[in-house]
Amino acid sequence: MQRAKRLGLIPPYLFGEIAKMKAAAIAEGRDLIDLGIGDPDQPTPANIIDKLTEFSHDPSTHRYDESNMGPTEFLADVAKWFQGRFGVTLDPTCEILELIGSKEGLAHAAWAFIDPGDVALVPDPAYTVVKVNTLLAGGTPYEFPLLAENNFLPDLFAIPGDVVKKAKILYLNYPNNPTGAVATREFFQQAVNFARETGVLILHDCAYSEAGFDDYKAPSIMEIEGAKDVAIEFHSLSKTFNMTGWRIGFAVGSPEALRALNTIKGNVDSKAFAAIALTAGWALNHARNDDAMALLKRRRDVLVDGLNRLGWNLKKPEATFYVWLPVPPGYTSATFAKALLEKADVLSIPGLGYGPHGDGYVRMSLTVSGDKNGEMLEEAVRRIEKNVELKW
Repeated sequence: MQRAKRLGLIPPYLFGEIAKMKAAAIAEGRDLIDLGIGDPDQPTPANIIDKLTEFSHDPSTHRYDESNMGPTEFLADVAKWFQGRFGVTLDPTCEILELIGSKEGLAHAAWAFIDPGDVALVPDPAYTVVKVNTLLAGGTPYEFPLLAENNFLPDLFAIPGDVVKKAKILYLNYPNNPTGAVATREFFQQAVNFARETGVLILHDCAYSEAGFDDYKAPSIMEIEGAKDVAIEFHSLSKTFNMTGWRIGFAVGSPEALRALNTIKGNVDSKAFAAIALTAGWALNHARNDDAMALLKRRRDVLVDGLNRLGWNLKKPEATFYVWLPVPPGYTSATFAKALLEKADVLSIPGLGYGPHGDGYVRMSLTVSGDKNGEMLEEAVRRIEKNVELKW
């Protein structure tokens, strides 16, 4: 059997490799504190589960969803939520598209817009899905740096002109995975201006828009005048309501771009279980997840304050589930992650896995199974202090 040559373009999936390391440590009987994948450890709110039960008893949800962009009720609920949350009016007939999670939408977007030889502008570091699917579609990723000295925001106008001429799409992601950085409306205005001048389509991953702390509210690029002409934005209920396993999300923005993305989807998938989509729409406008977010804030404070006592000088991230930790002198991202795992039984993700500019960092997630009030984060700090050599 011969595999397709395109599979050779795909590096080992970062989180799959982390899962193997985790499984091996557990098999050895080690007491692992898992700060790896950003998968909410708290359950989906009970009223959302109750609503799913209600919708799933409706036989009409058991058949194929033959709607175009998603169930009418779901699209209307998204439009209502978006208006209330961002002050942006969306036309549910053409400016909203149901997704099987934002990951699926981001992946299929590459196939909808990239031909062989085209360039996709990809952040470095970045969520691995965008680069991989650019490669699978036959495109060339051009990785532009996200640097600490610029608050992990890119200088789009520093991208070489000959690269921009070949570029079809620009991936952005704020609040950002893995860095935890946030973007301002001023930055989004610059991005929209860049897209207007260059003709690229912005694909903005906004999956962490509702994972904010200390009263921080992430903006949407759709708040910028003219963004609907040059961008689509991807949202997910996974992080908002602890629904990663439900696989439901949506994209909003340019009707023309959404039609192209939907053409790919219509030939690949048959949408999510309609009862899940209907429940998701209801949740956006009726459910809350305050307890889980308060717990994540407590964990963030414990971890950042503890690491700062050990010699770091970290600012507390305003959003996402992550602490983007510079490694101490003498380490790379890989060697520090290895030291944390082998000497302290603390699992983190080496930043190099997100791109070359991720080297020098590890990502620590706040979604720690078994933690009740930050005590496992306190224990992680104690283990690092006791077992890992830090030379400042």
